[in-house]
Amino acid sequence: MSSVPQLAEVASLVGDPARANILCALLGGRALTATELAFAAGVSPQTASGHLGKLHAARLLVLMKQGRNRYFRLAGPHVGHMLESIMNVALTGPPRLRPKSKLDEQLRKARTCYDHIAGVLGVGLAERLSERGFVILGDEAGEVTLAGAEFLSQLGVDLSGARAKRRIFCRPCVDWTERRAHIGGAVGAALANRLFQTKWIERVGNSRALIITPAGRRSLAEILALSI
Repeated sequence: MSSVPQLAEVASLVGDPARANILCALLGGRALTATELAFAAGVSPQTASGHLGKLHAARLLVLMKQGRNRYFRLAGPHVGHMLESIMNVALTGPPRLRPKSKLDEQLRKARTCYDHIAGVLGVGLAERLSERGFVILGDEAGEVTLAGAEFLSQLGVDLSGARAKRRIFCRPCVDWTERRAHIGGAVGAALANRLFQTKWIERVGNSRALIITPAGRRSLAEILALSI
């Protein structure tokens, strides 16, 4: 198969611990500097520069320049989906003892999965929207119903913009901590963007972790009967 060499190349790049840490640091969807990524990977700036060069050459990362600053981000949601899928596979392997931290718990409760919402919050949103017939999630694809389009539009979610994007409109994304699906694709990104706009959720520093604000807790409970 002609794709096997490329598969091996990508697997080799992702399989390096430092590069894996760099890629996971960018799963939050934001662009970070080489210095920030060196810190995330636990390597020197010189070593990080070599790793970033390889990831960029393989088109797993894109480079953005702003004045003197150079920023890196994932090349697209397909890279984020690949990383989340690898995490799902990794969890089925032999268990490893690793003390849980406060950040681990925050990530499990709510986090970004590239540009959509994952964790307990992401799965909860998917379940409530599915229960009310607003979203239908299959094994490989998803769709927004007419009632769902009306509901999400009233919520302020930009579905027109989501439809215009050159990516899958709505898809299930298996959550690697909850082992259930959250909403991915352009719809998941639009929903996450709206929750940020309304300040129902906020980022925790430079991590992927999210906090649900008091206003968010009230609104999610009132609108979707979702309490987290």
